[in-house]
Amino acid sequence: MAKSKKGFVPTLLFCIFLGALGVHRFYVGKIGTGIVMLVTLGGLGIWVIIDFILIVSSKFKDKDGLYIQP
Repeated sequence: MAKSKKGFVPTLLFCIFLGALGVHRFYVGKIGTGIVMLVTLGGLGIWVIIDFILIVSSKFKDKDGLYIQP
């Protein structure tokens, strides 16, 4: 698996504290889905939980398709 240059810890912290605003998605370059998360408040929290699980399990990808890993 190719590793992203984006940091694992910042991505995780953005998801935990500002996930409903989609800040972690903006951070990794996924602007479109970041805007959707901002408008829907993280899919009413469901999308944030899914992203949190993906980040913790190292399955979350940046805009280039590279994995965010510790």
